[in-house]
Amino acid sequence: MLDLQKSYTAKNATFTLIDERTDLPMIIKSYNPVRSIMIQLQNTRTTRQTDRLFGSCSSSHHCPISRSLFFNNRQSRQSRILLRRLTTHSQQRKRIYLSDKNERKCSSTVHSSSPSSDANTLVSTNEVEKVDTTERLKALRNEMRKENLVCYIVPSQDEHQSEYVSVADERRRFISGFSGSAGIACVTRSLNHSGDGDAAALSTDGRYFNQAGKQLDHNWQLIKQGTDNFTWQEWCIKKVKEMADTNNKEPLSIGIDPKLISYESVTLFKQLLRETADTNSIKLKPVDRNLIDSIWNDFEPKPIRPKNKLILLPFQFHGEHLESKRKRVFEYIRKKYPSNGTTNKALIVVALDDICWFLNLRGSDIAYNPCFFSYLIIHENEIVLFTDNPISKELLQYLKENNVTVKPYNSIWVHLTKIDYPVFAPKTSSWKLIQSIPLANSECTHKSQIIPSIIEALKAVKNPIEISNARIAQRKDALSIIKYFAWLEKNLLSPSITDDVTTINEYEGAEYLRSLRMETQPTFMGNSFETISSSGSNAAIIHYSPTAKNSSIIDPTKIYLCDTGGQYLEGTTDITRTIHFTEPSDEERRNYTLVLKGNLSLERFIFIEGTSGEKLDAIARQHLWSNGLNYRHGTSHGIGSFLNVHEGPIGIGTRSEIPLKVGNIVSNEPGYYKDDCYGIRIENDVCVKKIKGLQFDGTPFLTFENLTLVPYCSKLIDVTLLTNEERNQINWYHQKIWNNLKESFDVNSDEYKWLQRETTPL
Repeated sequence: MLDLQKSYTAKNATFTLIDERTDLPMIIKSYNPVRSIMIQLQNTRTTRQTDRLFGSCSSSHHCPISRSLFFNNRQSRQSRILLRRLTTHSQQRKRIYLSDKNERKCSSTVHSSSPSSDANTLVSTNEVEKVDTTERLKALRNEMRKENLVCYIVPSQDEHQSEYVSVADERRRFISGFSGSAGIACVTRSLNHSGDGDAAALSTDGRYFNQAGKQLDHNWQLIKQGTDNFTWQEWCIKKVKEMADTNNKEPLSIGIDPKLISYESVTLFKQLLRETADTNSIKLKPVDRNLIDSIWNDFEPKPIRPKNKLILLPFQFHGEHLESKRKRVFEYIRKKYPSNGTTNKALIVVALDDICWFLNLRGSDIAYNPCFFSYLIIHENEIVLFTDNPISKELLQYLKENNVTVKPYNSIWVHLTKIDYPVFAPKTSSWKLIQSIPLANSECTHKSQIIPSIIEALKAVKNPIEISNARIAQRKDALSIIKYFAWLEKNLLSPSITDDVTTINEYEGAEYLRSLRMETQPTFMGNSFETISSSGSNAAIIHYSPTAKNSSIIDPTKIYLCDTGGQYLEGTTDITRTIHFTEPSDEERRNYTLVLKGNLSLERFIFIEGTSGEKLDAIARQHLWSNGLNYRHGTSHGIGSFLNVHEGPIGIGTRSEIPLKVGNIVSNEPGYYKDDCYGIRIENDVCVKKIKGLQFDGTPFLTFENLTLVPYCSKLIDVTLLTNEERNQINWYHQKIWNNLKESFDVNSDEYKWLQRETTPL
């Protein structure tokens, strides 16, 4: 942990972070008094009891659960911000008030750096950092030449096809400079030294068009998925075909690390090659040596994958023992894939959250995702876990009792080659993994099969204990979010004791919210994703994330969008509220209300069992569509139970083909984004439930239960656009929140008054 030692004069403030273990300074940070920020100077620990234990793993095997396991990855680089706890209680805290002498720009501008003599104006300090990738691309092309490649593909994913990866796996970010969670980079090199064939493209979806446009430098072309009339695969093939037309020698190769792309994606790519190119002149080549890893250290130290401790969840947080899950898995296999003469079968598990759910374990190797790096092979009477993470004696005993053998992480590859019986591998398996199993071995009597993930399907249906815990997690998160909004409003609208404007930037706001969760909720284990704290035009960037160095001041005269979530032992939350602190424009109120109407429509919609998410998507968009508006992201995604905030295979969107089932927990998050002006999103977490007494020929009808307990912004609701049904729905929801939470706040507190005002009937 870290302590803060302070020294400051009237002209500057210098903060020194001291490592308690060595008594040596770790960070020395000087602040020039041109910032108008309230900083609490606290001489206590950086985090409140991060080593506190929250219980034992089971009645017989004690495996303490410590929040420090989940905070270390981020605290190591963000500890200085955790020391800057913002507060308004001057009689209880020391304060430093610094003035800002920069000019505030209009709402259509994201950034401002023009000086002004007005000390009370606000400034956006968020300047997009671009990485000059020229030398990195040059180094990559040299490595491509060694492998005889004319095109190299750099995916976002790790070996497990994770959406969010560890910093050690952020290869696409390293080579392109683009930091979004979704995207793929493609780099070509010319066959001669002229550079005519050198090109680079980054493909991403609508959530990141704005961000990618700002982060990519001059070396890159942005491919907008769903908007451009070609895909990244077609871009690669076209570029290589142009070179192949002038090449009369050997076939040209497009290379990729076979561990980082799914076998299914490779199959589709090869099919496209056959349809659009001469496969004798262009080939897709697996390259086991990762070319990005080969050059990474030449530019900056390559991060090392973490191998953190594991925790075993107590029964009250998962509701089903490992043995029961194993039985259900093989019952599913026998029913879905009847035996063809062999009794020796096995299931390979690749996705990290699938492994954690099945074993009732959690880790902290990837920020925000309580997972650990591993593979799993499940037999009916034995389980083999491949991981390098440290295993305590108590946990080892638990694994032994459940017939789980632990082997080194990389030994999976040798193990696979020795399998002489059929296995079931998920569609998300890497190209390398499928190459390693006897899928097409002629000596194998019974073939292995590639199938949709069995565990993913089982995991998506929450059991009663998980659903009950989800409600508890939502209540805990709502308390922190309401405290944050009340605190933020008071600070932004109330003058400080110096009569200067109190300024808080987006990053500081997000960190304060995290500190509220930590201090008030003992089972809080960390954020479930990087908080999207966005003011004004930054809210138009769908997945905008402020940083400590580059963050805009929260402007109370503009829309503020906060998309945030927590990881609790009870469950995972993902909540978005768009609020306004002063007087919104008529346009903002109208568009907010249209988004809200879509959210309400989807929540109360009744649909028959077997309905897929793609058939529900238009329900949330209808009111925007009728006004010529839309949004470039899905309406919903699945949510884990103290697991990944984005969980498959269910969701609501144009590509969501899986039917929703009772027990699914998904988001409900329509939005609208006006580039360079503002963004609106309203997100609740909802649980699919059955409607009692309503069925057709024995098939029940389903609807949603809203689990979230944070009120909508009353200032942004245009009541004239609401129907009586919608008004009653909002009033009922707000009354539910008031009844549920009012006793948790002191009647004289700011949060009590804020909640009372925001839940007043329309």
